[in-house]
Amino acid sequence: MSHFYGKLQGSRGEATRCGTASSGMTTYAAGWGGAVRVEVYTQADGRDAFMVSLVPWQGSGGESVALATGLLDSTGERMTTYAAVVV
Repeated sequence: MSHFYGKLQGSRGEATRCGTASSGMTTYAAGWGGAVRVEVYTQADGRDAFMVSLVPWQGSGGESVALATGLLDSTGERMTTYAAVVV
């Protein structure tokens, strides 16, 4: 049974994917200069969490940078951290 659900929209229409508590789910949105990776997963304590990172894409070079991490809970405890990113 699905624990996580993902949806994306592009030039070929909409696509959906599912993930379990044990598999989690990872998705990428990329351009020529890099990508944003979003991971959702279940922690050892049973709480769902997320991590958003800026990552290299297809030889773009550079290093991965964690942009935000926290609990996947829009109604309760947030415990979200954000990285200081210089633009």
